[in-house]
Amino acid sequence: MRLRRTVQAIVATCATLVASAGLITVGTASAEAATPLPTRIFAPYFEAWTGESPAALAAQSGAKNLTMAFLQTATKGSCTPLWNGDTSMPVAQSTFGADIATIRANGGDVIPSFGGYTADNTGTELADSCTDVNQIAAAFEKVITTYDISRIDLDIEDNSLTNSGGIDRRNKAIKLVQDWAAANGRSVQFSYTLPTTTSGLADNGLNVLRNAIANNARIDVVNQMTFDYYDNASHNMATDTQTATTGLYNQLAQLYPNKTSAQLWGSIGIIEMLGIDDFGPAETFTVANATTVYNWALSKGVNTLSFWALQRDNGGCVGTAGADNCSGISQGTWDFTHIFAPYTSGTTTPVNDFSVSTTPAAGTVAAGS
Repeated sequence: MRLRRTVQAIVATCATLVASAGLITVGTASAEAATPLPTRIFAPYFEAWTGESPAALAAQSGAKNLTMAFLQTATKGSCTPLWNGDTSMPVAQSTFGADIATIRANGGDVIPSFGGYTADNTGTELADSCTDVNQIAAAFEKVITTYDISRIDLDIEDNSLTNSGGIDRRNKAIKLVQDWAAANGRSVQFSYTLPTTTSGLADNGLNVLRNAIANNARIDVVNQMTFDYYDNASHNMATDTQTATTGLYNQLAQLYPNKTSAQLWGSIGIIEMLGIDDFGPAETFTVANATTVYNWALSKGVNTLSFWALQRDNGGCVGTAGADNCSGISQGTWDFTHIFAPYTSGTTTPVNDFSVSTTPAAGTVAAGS
């Protein structure tokens, strides 16, 4: 099955910028406790290479929480993660720090995501690129302490799904970071984002989780990308989301037999691709599908709802598959975001679905109407 993501990262081409300087040493970073994420959260992906402000788009769309895509190395062999693999966008307060502060001031938070299709296809995913487990862990810790975040997402697809060395290094690094966090009173979650079939994860995705278990690395959330099936079949994308997620639930029940049903559902995430995905019109996720998925996920207690990507939540390119900046279907701007936004636990303000006029200034209404 061909799995593809339209992630065109800005990758630096200067081969001399391979140095891994500036990484912290494991165990030496400050570890003030970040605020944990809600137990139920909507966090769509933000395409960090566009030059747009994540805080501005969060405010415009109503998506309080964002998954920030992507962190990767500039070149294969490096141990230094950069936003989009761009040497001008280091892990530092100068890159997105002010935006993240604004997002938090507005009641939201961010989830930095490592990897993505481009990194996974070019050897610039951190654990594929870097062969030193301690430096991988140090890079994770630097992101955690620089932005004071409480969850890291790891988007593993394409070649990274079969890179056994990278898989093992990544999970060993997760364990090191979790031990560091526990020793310093910090709560840090790790999520894996993996491709799926319509009936659950393929074996290569399961192998990532099996290796995590073997390394005693706790995976708090398993997000599945319920799109890009590439099976040449027609799809009802809402129905496929339900069958894929139920399949994942059954797989996790086998991997983690001591977890309760509520704990299993609470460790699952769903990631849709708005409108027409990379495969084409046969795989089209509609606004009506979004409502179905929202209600179903809520009934099951799924942890995370997300989609690729916030910049695609508009109808500016009807008929176009897999675009970065529009969904390819006829829709209003932010239609999908407005449906999913109330999913975050603690949300009390629903999306407006009616208006009130001051004209006429007086009137009567029957009781109960």
